[in-house]
Amino acid sequence: MAATKIEHVGVMVRNMDTSIQFYEEVVGMRLLGRLEHTNGVIQLAFLGFGEQGESQLELITGYNDSLPAEGKVQHLAFTVDDIEKEHARLQGLGHVRLIDQDITTLPNGARYVFFHGPDGEWIEFFQPAM
Repeated sequence: MAATKIEHVGVMVRNMDTSIQFYEEVVGMRLLGRLEHTNGVIQLAFLGFGEQGESQLELITGYNDSLPAEGKVQHLAFTVDDIEKEHARLQGLGHVRLIDQDITTLPNGARYVFFHGPDGEWIEFFQPAM
């Protein structure tokens, strides 16, 4: 098989600066670079955690500002070490809208909570089973 990893996940957003700030402050990612597409219309930003070989998040603006309520991706999942700590932190952030009020525990012991990004996209903090 030629594919070896997920390179990046592209998410269409309405406001690039708002979305960059959200993913930096709430998720803990950092901006790796911004660029204008060769068509002169589309703007791109890449975010990551600074790990070599990691998958990245690509934010895209300029296609269409009429995004559906749930965004252009069903959800993005980020691994966390302590789901309870992150859930409490999210609850304390006034600008973050939780989807799940409680942490869900799957039969295998993995735990997660969903919340909204700035354009309604669903974001999941996921703690794998130990």
